[in-house]
Amino acid sequence: MGKFFEFVAHGVEQFFQYTAFANMTVGHIVMIAVGLIFIYLAITKEYEPLLLVPIGFGILLGNIPFLESAKLQIGVYEPGSVLNYLYFGVIKGIYPPLIFLGIGAMTDFSTLLSNPKLMLLGAAAQVGIFGAYMIALCIGFIPEQAAAIGIIGGADGPTAIFLASKLAPELLGAIAISAYSYMALVPVIQPPIMKLLTNDKERRIRMKPPRSVSKTEKVLFPIVGLLLTTFITPSALPLLGMLFFGNLLKESGVTKRLADTAKGPLIDIVTILIGLTVGASTQATTFLTPKSIGIFALGAASFVIATAGGVIFVKVMNIFLPEGNKINPLIGNAGVSAVPDSARVSQVVGLQYDKTNHLLMHAMAPNVAGVIGSAVAAGILLSFFMG
Repeated sequence: MGKFFEFVAHGVEQFFQYTAFANMTVGHIVMIAVGLIFIYLAITKEYEPLLLVPIGFGILLGNIPFLESAKLQIGVYEPGSVLNYLYFGVIKGIYPPLIFLGIGAMTDFSTLLSNPKLMLLGAAAQVGIFGAYMIALCIGFIPEQAAAIGIIGGADGPTAIFLASKLAPELLGAIAISAYSYMALVPVIQPPIMKLLTNDKERRIRMKPPRSVSKTEKVLFPIVGLLLTTFITPSALPLLGMLFFGNLLKESGVTKRLADTAKGPLIDIVTILIGLTVGASTQATTFLTPKSIGIFALGAASFVIATAGGVIFVKVMNIFLPEGNKINPLIGNAGVSAVPDSARVSQVVGLQYDKTNHLLMHAMAPNVAGVIGSAVAAGILLSFFMG
């Protein structure tokens, strides 16, 4: 009988070693709390729920503690596990171009074509990328890591993942989580900066309605845009190629089924996979480090710089523009490529000062230009450090 109880006790002890309770650390508790916060913000505040729900749940998945020495093949970093196979699309940069394909298929570039000078705002907002890059260098990150961190300022999660997978795969999880977090917090971060940098008169500037854009222009744009941008930065071909291809599917008028698939089921599936696996990559034993915390701080700095850069650039442009053609600086924030949330912020803030001044259509021009701008910036950084 004594041997029986000894056998049972040993079995219970061995079973307990395999449970999450036996392998729990403070880091796991912290990350589970972060995951719950993400889910809370997505459901109750509706901050980018399509991103934060998968990422938040992925954080929970990645931080269920287990006995790593047992080689159970369940963790995202364990070769042969299901999560590891799904994570392959992140670490090899497969998912981001597919996201760009869907973005291209759902994006209308008409407002940009009707007022091409607004493209400059998309370029101006990329100052956040290079500002964060220089700050990261100053605090000790190597150039490749600094470049990957800086791209967070573009507020473009897929581009951040694509560049990090090439230049700093060891920081991929922290960079991806930071990029998507700040994309979700656009309605919180940008308005105070926009209000701080503008006065009441500037916020009430009315812009001319966009001109009508012909179908020919819409069809030619993705072809000409592809040739111009990729001849400058061939390294950005996977992103820009898929973006413009998706847009051609939309605007050609003869591939509606393909366009609908790209902007519907395809982008939804890839969003689920990228969100879940990026969240799972925050496994506390490998993710929770001082570097990760530093990346979050740098991400915030780059996002602030990008927003301020766009608004200030409009104010400078207005010095040289005649009355009647001036640009409302509240759309300068939309130069970051968080489509369409940053454009919506321009609209919301503008309506606070003039209930009849609708800025959404104008803001969409720099917003979609920001998508192109961040991809071009990523291509420049990629060619510079991998050349």
